[in-house]
Amino acid sequence: MIRPIAKVLAALAIVCLIVGAAAWWAVDRYTRSWTPDPETIASASLQSMRAQNRLVPFQARYVAVVTSTQRRFGLTASKTLIMPGTARYELDLGRLNQRDVVWDAGSATLTVTLPPIEVTGPEVDPAQMKAYDGGGMLMRLTDAEAALDASNIAAGRRELMMQARAPTPMRFAADAAARAVERSFAMPLAAAGLSPKVVVRFAGDRNTEQMDRSRSIQDVYARGAEESSR
Repeated sequence: MIRPIAKVLAALAIVCLIVGAAAWWAVDRYTRSWTPDPETIASASLQSMRAQNRLVPFQARYVAVVTSTQRRFGLTASKTLIMPGTARYELDLGRLNQRDVVWDAGSATLTVTLPPIEVTGPEVDPAQMKAYDGGGMLMRLTDAEAALDASNIAAGRRELMMQARAPTPMRFAADAAARAVERSFAMPLAAAGLSPKVVVRFAGDRNTEQMDRSRSIQDVYARGAEESSR
């Protein structure tokens, strides 16, 4: 009885060894042959960014100084307003879609096209505004002061938005947005062991500066790690 059982156990052991070796070979071959799909990773990154809805990469504070004047009944009244305000530069990530993220296998380049930067605000704190007036008689006798205040506030807001939309702050905001988006796409790709180039540009922007300034994914990943450690 013992010998037949021993033979059966030996046969089972051999079968187990063969099955185990075959499984190991299959897993090893699959692991060696499998490579991460950059398009799938980029698509997942895109969905993650869309879920954030809006990105605020930059904000800046400006000061408007405006003066309004009124003349009535031979009298003159003027009032100067100093109005500080903060503008926010936002990127509507919800407008991104799959056609805005293009993978070029030939050059190993991922190109992301962003919607234009939107300027919101200005946010003004009335407690921080300062006003200086002249021509008190006209303001005491008429509603000139209220009219001057309304005119100054409207003009101050226009001035703040004009400053906020100047080329220099818009460029700063675009650069900050581009860096944030580069990291959002680059880091998952780097974590998967890929090394493509990530290029970020803005829709309708003919300036190729963004294209020239694009970096390899390792540079973006290293920059992100450096900023995170600060």
